[in-house]
Amino acid sequence: MTDAFDPARHRMYETRWFEDFALGERFVLPSRTMTEAIFLAFQAASGDNHPVHYDVEYCRRHGMPAMLAHGFQVLIQTAAGAGAFPFMVEDSLVAFLEQSAQFRRPVYVGDTLYPALAIDEIVPNRSTGVIGMRSTVHNQAGALVLEGRQRYLLRKRPG
Repeated sequence: MTDAFDPARHRMYETRWFEDFALGERFVLPSRTMTEAIFLAFQAASGDNHPVHYDVEYCRRHGMPAMLAHGFQVLIQTAAGAGAFPFMVEDSLVAFLEQSAQFRRPVYVGDTLYPALAIDEIVPNRSTGVIGMRSTVHNQAGALVLEGRQRYLLRKRPG
């Protein structure tokens, strides 16, 4: 005899609560090569029509080897939803509080990016707590092209 199927129990991970996380935990996000199609999709979504992002000849005339990725195009590679973290906090997540980033090096069409998040802050409150993560993106040469921070408000374990 089998148990009745319950869609609410169809999960990738059991819920983790604020207390279940530790400093230094790392969440690797999928790598992605910045193709011309990704540049085009970002241009369409953002409405940014500066030729540095879509005209290779303009870029060459201005001393760049290829089209330059928009900073936000690089930043979105750190979206936690691309990895495991949001599946772990489906029941404990209260809010995405904050996002900041610094752009360290240019990213061009053809570059492959390797994003990751690492817990570097744990601040308890009474019934919740804040988890802070350092976000990084490296390119195929190992150069840090972006670093930033994300902060999340999580519930503590009930009961």
